[in-house]
Amino acid sequence: MKSPNPKGRPKGIVDKRHKVTQAMLSDAHEIAGVVVAKAKEGDLQAASLVLARVMPTLAAQAERVEFDLDPSAPLAKQVEQVLSATASGELSTDHAERIIKAIGALGAIRQMDEIESRLAALEGR
Repeated sequence: MKSPNPKGRPKGIVDKRHKVTQAMLSDAHEIAGVVVAKAKEGDLQAASLVLARVMPTLAAQAERVEFDLDPSAPLAKQVEQVLSATASGELSTDHAERIIKAIGALGAIRQMDEIESRLAALEGR
C-alpha cells in the first residue's frame, strides 16, 4: 500500500501539542510563583499542592515486635507460633498477617530449592 503522503510532514511544521506545551512552559514559572504566594498567604489548597511537589510522602513504618518464634521449626509450627502470639495479644493481626505471608514466601522458596536439587539429581543420573 502506498503512503498517502510519501514526502511526509514538511520541515518546519510544528506539532499542535508541541505548541501547547511550549505555551504552558513559558507561563509555568509565573504560575508556580502565584501558587507559592497563595500558599504563603495561608491558602491550604495551594500549600498542599506546593508541599506535595516539594516533599515526598512519608511511608508508614511498622513498629518492631518481639515474640517467641523458633525459625528452625517446621513452617506450619512457625505459623502456629504466630497465631498463638496474636491470640495472646503479643502481636497485632496486621503484623501477624505480614509475618505469615513471609513464612509462606519462605516455604515457596524452599519448595523451589528442593525441586531444583531433585531435578539436578535426576539429570545427573
